[in-house]
Amino acid sequence: MVFEHPGLLKGDEGCTDEACITCSDEGRVAEVRAVRADGAVEVVVHGLRETVDASLVDPVAPGDLLLVHAGVALTTLGEVRP
Repeated sequence: MVFEHPGLLKGDEGCTDEACITCSDEGRVAEVRAVRADGAVEVVVHGLRETVDASLVDPVAPGDLLLVHAGVALTTLGEVRP
């Protein structure tokens, strides 16, 4: 027998948010600043540096643009043009 919480049995009302309903994070465009040997990259997002996992989009190089969600690079978007 499986017991579900009554709130979980409601029908799907559709997603109207711009953020992920799973983790409340949103996809952001990030510029690669440095590539590390462990598969991570240092990126700049909205002027702030952070480290994200880029193993799904290898290889990347400084100047590449990535779509980042929840600390993981999901796809490459190109490179920054001067």
